Order: sequence, then C-alpha cells, then structure tokens
Amino acid sequence: MASYLRANGQRRVVITGMGVISPLGNNLAETWQSALQGKSGVGPITRFDASKFDVRFAGEVKNFTPDTYIEKKEQKKMDLFIQYALATAKMAFDHSGFKVTEENTHRTGVFIGSGMGGLPGIEEQHARLVEKGPSRVSPFFIPSVIANLAPGWVSIQYGIKGPNYTVTSACASGAHGIGEAYNYIRFGLADQMVAGGTESAVSELAISGFSNMKALSTRNEAPQEASRPWDKDRDGFVLGEGAATFILESLESAVKRGAKIICEVTGYAATSDAYHITSPDPNGEGFVYAMNNAIKDAGLTPADISYVNAHGTSTPMGDPLETAAVKKVMGDHAKKVWVSSTKSMTGHLLGAAGAVETAFCAMALQDQIVPPTINLITPGEGCDLDYVPNEARRGNLKHVLNNSFGFGGTNSCLILSKYEG
Repeated sequence: MASYLRANGQRRVVITGMGVISPLGNNLAETWQSALQGKSGVGPITRFDASKFDVRFAGEVKNFTPDTYIEKKEQKKMDLFIQYALATAKMAFDHSGFKVTEENTHRTGVFIGSGMGGLPGIEEQHARLVEKGPSRVSPFFIPSVIANLAPGWVSIQYGIKGPNYTVTSACASGAHGIGEAYNYIRFGLADQMVAGGTESAVSELAISGFSNMKALSTRNEAPQEASRPWDKDRDGFVLGEGAATFILESLESAVKRGAKIICEVTGYAATSDAYHITSPDPNGEGFVYAMNNAIKDAGLTPADISYVNAHGTSTPMGDPLETAAVKKVMGDHAKKVWVSSTKSMTGHLLGAAGAVETAFCAMALQDQIVPPTINLITPGEGCDLDYVPNEARRGNLKHVLNNSFGFGGTNSCLILSKYEG
C-alpha cells in the first residue's frame, strides 16, 4: 500500500483534476494537443480596435462560450477572468470526480491567483461614468472586477467552506496559488484544494501600459512569430489570457476515493529579488534561490530534474538571466536538462501563466513528452541550453520544474513528480 507520508513526515499531495482555457484551446485536451503540435495561439487583437496602437496583437482565447458553465443571469455579475475561473473549475471537478460534501466542505479550500483582476471591466465602467454619469455605473461593478471573486465564485458555486482567497503576485500568481494550496494540504490544514490562476487583461489600458514601458513585442506584421524565447531576434513578450484550475488532494484522500492520480506535487519555493519594481536582479539571485529551494523541498538534487518549463518570456533581459540561473543551479546537469517555454505558443498569460504552465508540466509527466519552444531559430547571446526547439520531444520524465517570476521581484517554483505509489 502507498505511504501517505513523505520521508519528512509531511503528507503527500497529488493532482487529480485539471481544467484549462488558453489561446491554444478551450479545454485541456485542445490546449495540450496544440502545444505538442507547436501551434501559436497569437493573432490580431479582436477585443477592441487596435489600429492606432503600437502593438496590435495578443494571445486571445477564441470562441469561449460562458453559457456552458454559468447561468446567463449571473454572467453580468462577473468579468471575464471570473468566468474563466468558473469554467476551468468545472472542468477540473469533472476531470477529478471529487465532490464537495457536508463531511469535507470545511476541509476543502480555494486559492486562485490573478495578477490584474477585472481590468477590462474597470475600463468599461469608467467609460460609462464619464459618458453617462455616476447613476449608470453597474451595481455589480465592484464584485465583478475584484480579484478575490474568482475563488469567491468557485467557493459559492461548489459550497466550499474552507480557506478561500486570491494570490496576487503579478506573473507568479497562478504558481503561488498552487504552491500555497500544496502547503495547506501537506501541513494538514486542508485535505482538498481547488487552486490555479486566471487572467483576462487584453484591453486598451493593458496594451498601452505594457507597450509604453517597452515590454511588448512589436512584431505586428508576423504576430505568430512574435513570442520567441531565447531567439536572437526576440523583442519583448506577447500579452495573453486564460486560466487553469486544479484539484489537489492529500494522497490519502485520493486513494480512499479511488481517484485517478495525474502526478504528485513534491516541491515549492517562493523568493524575492528585493531589487526593482519591474527588472529582475541582474545576478539572478532570486531565481537561483527559488529553484534551489524548490528542489531541496522535494528532497531531490538538480540532477533529478528532467525538464524545466521556464518563465521564458521572450524579453531581451529576462531570457539570458533565467538561462544563467538554470546553469548556476544545475551545474554540469544544465546541458542535459530539457528547457522549454510554452509562452512561445500562448503568449504571457500574466497571473494565469504559472497555472497553465503547471498543467503543461503535469501533462508532460503523464504522457512522457515535452512541449517545444517554437520560433527559436538562432539562439541569442547567453542562451545556450537545450530549449527543445520547435518540435515536441519524448523522454523518460520523473521530476519537472516550473518557473514563474513576476514584477516586484516575486519568484515561485514548483516541482511536479511522476506518481509512483
């Protein structure tokens, strides 16, 4: 019989369900198959008229129909990021088969991260205020845009009465949400957690703000080639949107109800650069500490890591810094470990990035195949690892590392491992 405890006495934690919405597809299967095929989800912006903007493309979710997941009368009460959270939560519950009951509701919680909350809703309601006056601002405005209503709605929908809050840590929000859920279970504060990240910020303000700080690619003539991590011609990240939600359980909970286990969560670490509001520490110290601490937390050595799903945003500064940090952590193993950036296909999903990328890591373990880094033609200076360029690769994967780094110098790393009883 499987031991429910790790060698250090902590409870083992497993993933039993996942739901994903991304620029690559409106469910886990579509997203995963598109990633393995090296497809790009990036294209011209359709959410607003971007003709006068310096950047006119993004990684938008296509053909999402909230009616499948949310009653029509409720939809006006929530911005799109909340709708994505509810949709992916339903997918995760369906995938897992876990049911919230009177017996387990107080031992089940929800941690869903979001970096920006309902920015499009804020823009829309501000326009109403200016054009039509204060009486025309929606009474649902505030609860439709505040970040914690993503986990709040999920808890209401499923009757979850345990811990319920959002993690807002920029581009690390989704990974932090999963990591904190893992902590709650392994330390005995909960038995099951619904966790992940959600974001929908393809809006005029977001595009303008990121563009004016020179963070975005301006490759308007070839948007599908714009996100190109580690390539010498990279010129910034591509804004994307989406969500991923997971059912995490103690191994004991999963085994007792006969759940199918996708993989095990074995390590988590969070650090801070304490350096700059938007630029990473040029020494990569925060990256290194986060990776090392996550590996140590999992009871592993760097040589045990088969694959790194990198933060890999396609920025001139960030990509070589992350490469250098991986080398520092991995030593001689750095040349052997596979590293890829799925942001090359999805764009950067901000607060949802770490969650969607955790789903890619879980699927890589389940199917024993690594998604590629597309658009990598000629590696740039300081970018000399095995980035799994342009084609998915099969291998023997046991432990994978997911890196998520964000503005404010916030860093989060997760270790997922193949479940072996």
